[in-house]
Amino acid sequence: MESELQETIGQIKSLKRKFGKELVILTHHYQRPEIVELGDYVGDSYALCKKAHQLDARYIVFCGVRFMAESAEILRRDFQMVFHPEPFSGCPMADMAEGEDVQRAFEELDEVWGKNSYIPVVYMNSSAEVKSLSGERGGIICTSSNADKIVSFVFSQKKKVIFIPDEYLGFNTYRKLGKDMSKLAYWDFSLPLGGNTPDELVKREYLVWKGYCHVHTFFSREHILAAREKHKGCRIVVHPECRPEVVELSDASGSTEFIVKYIADSSPGSTVIVGTELNLVRRLAASYNDRRVFELARSMCPNMFKITLAKLKTTLESIPDKNRVLLPENVKKHSREALKRMLDTAG
Repeated sequence: MESELQETIGQIKSLKRKFGKELVILTHHYQRPEIVELGDYVGDSYALCKKAHQLDARYIVFCGVRFMAESAEILRRDFQMVFHPEPFSGCPMADMAEGEDVQRAFEELDEVWGKNSYIPVVYMNSSAEVKSLSGERGGIICTSSNADKIVSFVFSQKKKVIFIPDEYLGFNTYRKLGKDMSKLAYWDFSLPLGGNTPDELVKREYLVWKGYCHVHTFFSREHILAAREKHKGCRIVVHPECRPEVVELSDASGSTEFIVKYIADSSPGSTVIVGTELNLVRRLAASYNDRRVFELARSMCPNMFKITLAKLKTTLESIPDKNRVLLPENVKKHSREALKRMLDTAG
């Protein structure tokens, strides 16, 4: 088995040499360690989105979940092609905001709030269709790295916000900004007006869509308390997709890139407990073996794990004929508008 693994790695490296500067492999932090090792760039969705926008390579292979590869396709240049080694590596949270439900929400809010009184803020972890629907309405994309900056920008425009699709990132961002929590309400897409009355909605300025990341909502208050009991004097850092009580009980919260930097900046010999995807935590523990880095609990993204060495090799061997990411031009147009608003606003 080990010899087969090394043979596949060798074949991938050989294919990379063959393509040279025409090929770039982007890998998300949550990928398998062996995939990360073969990537040209590793980062969170925000860093890789910016990188995809800047690259000169002809072929971009994105090792992440589907919405990430779609974002690279949206931002690519005319001479470029984007490939995704596992087209069925989706995101359950993105699937919690279907295009028809989002469109209906906009139409209902048009009636209650007024069409020009709000701006959709759509999390990167969403489909190209939802990004496009947002872009058509002057909406803007955000990531966990810049959600506070994006939401602050929208409020500076004297507009209300509907935050789609992660209720916990949406809630944690609003609370972090020190806003009046009585002006926040939830939007349950399965109910008329998201489960609110018109009178209730008029009093609100910020709506959070009822969606979540199963990897990060797995972490609980009990996990935090158990970690503090087991590792006296430890520090705990978690992702803002976690439940509010988990974020509140932690020492710090931030994006994947924030967590990586948090570990890098920790002191040798210190103990840091991390509440995010298992592959990243274990890679950080191996990279910083002069300090003690542990997962808050074992929580893994099975969709990230779907991309294997064999699938990456097959994709490289089949360029340009297999696993290419393609989107309708009208979807790309409006999605690009929303993504570029993010890049222009957040840098």
